[in-house]
Amino acid sequence: MRNGSHWQINPNLYRNPVKYANQISSLQAEIDRSHETFIEHYQKKYTSPSEPPAWMSLEVSSFGLLSQIFTNLRKGSEKKAVADHFGLNDVSILENWIHSFSNIRNICAHHGRLWNRRLTVHIKIPTNPKFDFISNTQVYPYKLYAVLCCIQYMLNTIIPVNGFKAELVSLIDTCPLAQEKEMGFPADWKDDKYWK
Repeated sequence: MRNGSHWQINPNLYRNPVKYANQISSLQAEIDRSHETFIEHYQKKYTSPSEPPAWMSLEVSSFGLLSQIFTNLRKGSEKKAVADHFGLNDVSILENWIHSFSNIRNICAHHGRLWNRRLTVHIKIPTNPKFDFISNTQVYPYKLYAVLCCIQYMLNTIIPVNGFKAELVSLIDTCPLAQEKEMGFPADWKDDKYWK
């Protein structure tokens, strides 16, 4: 709100100007590829600025590009407000989570093996989050379990009534114990009130 409808094209809001230029170029390519009605309407009706406002442009952005843009934004009150909304007291944790979720999404989208993978983007475990989180935070940050805990945390904030937890517990019940271990699940994970 503070930086206007087209904040995403303001270079002064970004940390790294080279990354900014590449990200805005990628965003423009995604806008140009889009056949969304709202994008076409904007392009027919408005000539200045030629780029649609943020809420339209970022709607057609890939998750990976959105992650890059968010991380490249300067740390300020706006990013802090977003992290606060999710009960995270450190913006870098939210940046890390978005990056990690994007990585997981890409592995799944390309039908990659995920269950016993050592993730290249190590998830950061929050200290003192405002909302319920796992009791045992001594987990492997490069294994799937840690990321699943963070996904559940975000879902609980966005959609408090969701089926992710129940579906995950049910799915893991079908896995051999060795697979649970390979995914980084602690032996007593089901006893944690977070998963009940």
